[in-house]
Amino acid sequence: MPASGITCNLLVIRARDMSRAHEFYKALGMDLVQHSHGTGPMHLASEVEGQVFEIYPLSDNDIPTSSARIGFCVPSVDEACDALVSAGGRIVSAPKDSQWGRRAVVADPDGHRVELTAR
Repeated sequence: MPASGITCNLLVIRARDMSRAHEFYKALGMDLVQHSHGTGPMHLASEVEGQVFEIYPLSDNDIPTSSARIGFCVPSVDEACDALVSAGGRIVSAPKDSQWGRRAVVADPDGHRVELTAR
């Protein structure tokens, strides 16, 4: 099947501390709301232009999702980095210009690496 018709519409990560995860991604500018499906666990969800980003609680038996890298285009990489560090993030790669434009990588409180690029 040709890739031209494929789009990513869902990304789910798991967090040990839902409050910290909520504050981190809220600092990025995401509007996360509590949600649940049927009898499933309460989780956080954000939907923008048909793309859904969800954060589920990480239980003791769950496998961490922190080895995945997540990428977001933001208006200002430097401002987003400052906001994310203030919300508990850790700089992995400081903002700098690259062949893909201004970019940085910040680890969220659970260790997910969040790549930021300027729009």
